[in-house]
Amino acid sequence: MKILGISGTHRAEGNTDLLVKKALEVCGEEGAETEFISLSNKNIEFCTHCDICKESPHTCSIADDVAEILEKMNNSNAIIIGSPTYFASVSSRLKALFDRTLPLRRNKYQLSGKLGGAIAIGGSRNGGQEFTTNQIRNWMFLHEMVVVADKTTAHFGGIAVGRNPGDALEDETGLQTVENLALKICDVLKG
Repeated sequence: MKILGISGTHRAEGNTDLLVKKALEVCGEEGAETEFISLSNKNIEFCTHCDICKESPHTCSIADDVAEILEKMNNSNAIIIGSPTYFASVSSRLKALFDRTLPLRRNKYQLSGKLGGAIAIGGSRNGGQEFTTNQIRNWMFLHEMVVVADKTTAHFGGIAVGRNPGDALEDETGLQTVENLALKICDVLKG
């Protein structure tokens, strides 16, 4: 089992990074090989819709960090994606990455059948996290991924509250949803 965790945050070591790492820690305890990527230190340009990936599915006209991320996505069995909630939506950094995954879709749906789970963090309990997890899951559906939620505590995945870095680790309810999401992904992968 190889599980990739991607944090779509702009803030390194903020709540999103911490919760995606927490999910991966739980997966590691279940025997999974894990890898973490924070988009906070990645150069991700916007898709320009040049269609080079339509003509040649393994190529992109933009030279940045996305090619490496796409390769890691393709080589994983499951992907856990976290985002801070900005105006009831994913971060612009994560949305830019989502748009740039078009070559994976155009090249025989390379993410099809992989497991996916979503984590969202907001500044209040009802801060739009469900909308954010929904956007992450919609992206997964478009890649024909198998989307899972947490085991028993909610239906959307990991949802936590935190305004300042580290706050989300004090949200016991939110941490439980993140841990249960990780456990459910491992359960499904183990069959």
